[in-house]
Amino acid sequence: MPITDISGVREVALEAHADARGSMTELYRQEWLADWARPAVQSNLSRSRAGVLRGLHFHQRQSDYWCLLEGSAFVALADLRAGSGTFREVRTTELDADALSLGISIPPGVAHGFCALTDVSLLYQVDAYFTGEDEQGVAWDDPELAIAWPIVRPILSERDRANPSLADALRDLPQR
Repeated sequence: MPITDISGVREVALEAHADARGSMTELYRQEWLADWARPAVQSNLSRSRAGVLRGLHFHQRQSDYWCLLEGSAFVALADLRAGSGTFREVRTTELDADALSLGISIPPGVAHGFCALTDVSLLYQVDAYFTGEDEQGVAWDDPELAIAWPIVRPILSERDRANPSLADALRDLPQR
């Protein structure tokens, strides 16, 4: 099932304009994400070696827009929004920068992570300045999520290694 089966997740088709010199691709236009609560205010570049797994991370107020610039990555999304029609559903996809044909819009409350299948560069934009206060995590290997990661022993940050179980992460969320 496609990642867009998760409520509010959108794929944005990117179009390369090529000629004998090379190509040009628009990676982001605010109008593509007009339904975001706010326009993007910060761009970030994440570079990861093959075998690195980042996530799962989620935010209560911040939306993300991802575009893979180099390499290949396995992406996982999990809806952690109580009341959502896709609550607790997980979707995965593979991105390959050689195609550079897709941007992904991830709404608040949807946990996201990726495993670098090769060395990767991921450009991501957010609609709130990063302070760390809004970022939360859930264990990448939580059995309840049952994500079929393509790697058994990923390279993880200390923070991602310490992410709580899904049950604990959901219990700690503020009630709306």
